[in-house]
Amino acid sequence: MPIPYHEGNFVKSRIALLAALVCMIFAPVSKTQTKSQTDALPAPGFHHLHLNSMNPDAAIEFYMKQFPSTTKATVAGFPALKAGKVYVLFTRVTAPPPIEPQTAIWHFGWHVVDVRKNLALYKERKEVKLLPLYTTDEGGSVLISSDTWPGTGGILGLTKAQIAEAKVAGVKPRGGAGFAYLQGPDRAIVEYQGDMPVERFNHVHMFQEDPICAQLWYQKHLNAAASVAGRTPHTEADCKVEQSERSWPALEREGSVRQPSGGVLFDDVALNWYLRQGDKPLVSTRGHLADHIALSVSNLDAWIAKLRGEGVKFLEEPYKFGDTRAVMIEGPSHEALELIEIK
Repeated sequence: MPIPYHEGNFVKSRIALLAALVCMIFAPVSKTQTKSQTDALPAPGFHHLHLNSMNPDAAIEFYMKQFPSTTKATVAGFPALKAGKVYVLFTRVTAPPPIEPQTAIWHFGWHVVDVRKNLALYKERKEVKLLPLYTTDEGGSVLISSDTWPGTGGILGLTKAQIAEAKVAGVKPRGGAGFAYLQGPDRAIVEYQGDMPVERFNHVHMFQEDPICAQLWYQKHLNAAASVAGRTPHTEADCKVEQSERSWPALEREGSVRQPSGGVLFDDVALNWYLRQGDKPLVSTRGHLADHIALSVSNLDAWIAKLRGEGVKFLEEPYKFGDTRAVMIEGPSHEALELIEIK
């Protein structure tokens, strides 16, 4: 007997509903769902800074002496310096690793408990070369930033005009804690800053072609937190801004361009950066003194899917790293970034 019209419609509707539910259950995850899941990935941790060195063992001994909280270690077959929860890894090379042309990685550094005590010790050690901080482009210098005019407005230096105003106003150096530099093995620039509660490896200072755009890149692709809060927010549409005048104190006699700037945090290690200082574009970090920065993730496959979906450049496909896996990607100014899976 034929099914009445209204009952037939009811049956057809039930069948259609059941079919839709089956499709929803067994359908592949949509692009929107995948993006939502990968955006929710926790930010990576800071794992290590990787240096090229002609003599890794000697370099490790140097850093252990200057920063006694560190110890010698081995990570995935690489000689390493253990600094708290993070590492500095070394690859032995047969020629001095290049420091020019300039790459995105400028220098790295430690917090110290008493910067002036460290300076006094370093002055007595023949193996330590202290780097001057120039106070003007005329060549005056100090060894600790707090021995010259203090910065203003949250900026670490003063421009020529501001220095002239400070002189007229009789502004004096604050003394006490500040930042200072020494030259490490293989011509590395190493910062030590105090006075801090404990000694620890705390930052990698970088250059970027467009610092604010770079910060947005790290926040978008690596889910990183900004290292400096309270700044005027920018988007990818307006992240390229004009540079400031040069200011002092600075490692360069001609002063430093300190704005625009940016940075992010991975665990308690900051990646901070200024605008590229010279006229030439930044080159790849690979093969240079500071070869790459390594970050730790718990789900490498999920990160690979996220980064591929966002068009991030891969320098190396998944490879073995000790008893785990890693990949290498490229940051916004050709810095190599290694992602290591740490369960």
